[in-house]
Amino acid sequence: MAAAAAIGTSRPFTVLLFVIINLLSSTILGGGGGVYADNGVFSVKYKYAGRQRSLSTLKAHDINRQLRFLAGVDIPLGGSGRPDAVGLYYAKIGIGTPPKNYYVQVDTGSDIVWVNCIQCKECPRRSSLGMELTTYDLEQSTTGKLVSCDEQFCLEVNGGPLSGCTANMSCPYLQIYGDGSSTAGIFVKDYVQYDRVSGDLETTAANGSIKFGCGARQSGDLGSPGEEALDGILGFGKSNSSIISQLASSRKVKKMFAHCLDGINGGGIFAMGHVVQPKVIMTPLVPNQPHYNVNMTGVQVGRVMLNISADVFEAGDRKGTIIDSGTTLAYLPELIYEPLVTMILSRQHNLEVQTIHGEYKCFQYSRSVDDGFPPVTFHFENSLLLKVYPHEYLFQHEGLWCIGWQNSGMQSRDRKNVTLFGDLVLSNKLVLYDLENQTIGWTEYNCSSSIKVQDEQTGTVHLVGSHYISSAYRLNTKWAVMLLFLILVMHWSAHSRCLS
Repeated sequence: MAAAAAIGTSRPFTVLLFVIINLLSSTILGGGGGVYADNGVFSVKYKYAGRQRSLSTLKAHDINRQLRFLAGVDIPLGGSGRPDAVGLYYAKIGIGTPPKNYYVQVDTGSDIVWVNCIQCKECPRRSSLGMELTTYDLEQSTTGKLVSCDEQFCLEVNGGPLSGCTANMSCPYLQIYGDGSSTAGIFVKDYVQYDRVSGDLETTAANGSIKFGCGARQSGDLGSPGEEALDGILGFGKSNSSIISQLASSRKVKKMFAHCLDGINGGGIFAMGHVVQPKVIMTPLVPNQPHYNVNMTGVQVGRVMLNISADVFEAGDRKGTIIDSGTTLAYLPELIYEPLVTMILSRQHNLEVQTIHGEYKCFQYSRSVDDGFPPVTFHFENSLLLKVYPHEYLFQHEGLWCIGWQNSGMQSRDRKNVTLFGDLVLSNKLVLYDLENQTIGWTEYNCSSSIKVQDEQTGTVHLVGSHYISSAYRLNTKWAVMLLFLILVMHWSAHSRCLS
C-alpha cells in the first residue's frame, strides 16, 4: 500500500489522518495575485556526478527505491507518488511569484509534485550534493493558493470526499511508504516556471499553474539531512496528479514527453511535446497498471532466443515489466536471469567468476567486453526491441567486470516476478512516453545531438538540442549528467478549433 497522493482507504483511519494533517498544517495561509513568468529552465543533473559509482551504492539506491516503488502497485488512480530518498536524477525548478529555486528528484515512476513547506521544522536545510535547500512559503508567493477539500483534484487523489473535510478547509495529503518513511501536508496551487520552445534551439520563458504537495512533516529517510536530501519530487507518472497530466489538462502541453540520457559524455535531452524526429516504434502500455508497464515477449542473447515460458512475461500485480528511469540497474525474474547470465558467461570459457557482496557476479577481463560478450535484446509487443550492449550491462568494480543484471528473486519475495528496467538499459536511448495514446517506445540515439518537436498550433517543427550545463557546486562536471528540461508549449486548443 502507500503511493499515490492518497490517504488510506480505511475511513476511520482516514478521519484520524485528516485531523493529524490539519493540525500539522493549520498555520498555512493562502494568497492570490497575477501571473509572473521568469527563468523557467529545469536543469536536470545526475546524482552521482563527480563520484565513483560502486555496485553497493547503486544497489542501496535501488533497494530503497523498490521498497517504495512496488509498495504502491495496487494503489487506485495510478502511480505510486512516492518520493525517492535516493533519487537518481534531480532538477532545479522555479516555483511561485517571485519564483524561488527548488531541487527536486525527477522520476517517471512518481505522480505528485511536492516540496518541503516552511512549516516543516525537521526538514533538511542543506544537502551533501552541495546546494542549499528551500522550503515553500505560501505567504511569500503572490500566486500561491490553498487547494480546498471540495475541489475536484482533492476528491480524485483521495478517492472521494474525506469525512470532516469541508469546503473551507485545506486538502490534506499523507503518504506512507514500504520502508516506513512518510510525508504529510496539504495541497497548494502555484506557478511552476519552465521554458517554451519557440524556434530552432531557442526558448522563451513560460509558466503553468499546478497543484502540488506542501510537506509539513517528513519521517524516516525523508527527514534526513544526508546525501539523499532534496527539496521534494517532480513526478512524471501516469496519473492525473503528475506534472505532465496537469499541464496537459490546462492545455499547456500535449500529454507526451521524452528523455535521452547521455551515459557516455554527460548531458542529454528532456522535452515535453510531440517528438517527430527520430521516428520511434511504440508499444502499448499495459492498461490498469499504475506504472509504465509493457508486454515483453522474449529475450535474445546474441543470436539465440532463450527458451522461456510465456507465463514468465505475463503482466499483473507484482509481475510483468516496468520501465523506470529512476532505477539504476536492471532486475529480471530468476527464470530469465539464470539462463541469460549463464549464456553470457559461456562465451568465455576461462573466466574465474567471483561473487561480490554475496550476489554480484564479477570477473577479470582485459580485452574489449563488446568483442568478448554478446549483446542482449529484449522483445516487446509490436516488434519493439531493446538492445543492451556489453559495455552497458557490465560495470567495472575494483579491477573487475561485474554483471549489472540482477535477480529479482534475490531482492524480496514480492519482487521475484518483476522485470524492472532502469538506467542501465535506458541511457543512450531516446525514450518517448505518449500518454494520449497510452504507448511508450524507444530507439538508440546520440543523446548529445538534437531531436525535432512539432508545434501543434502552427505545425512548425523545431530543433531541441542536448544541454550540458556547468555546475555552480562542487561537482566534477566531467561525470555530471546535466540536462535541460525543454518544454514545447502546445496551444493545441486553438488548433483543435481550426479542425472542428
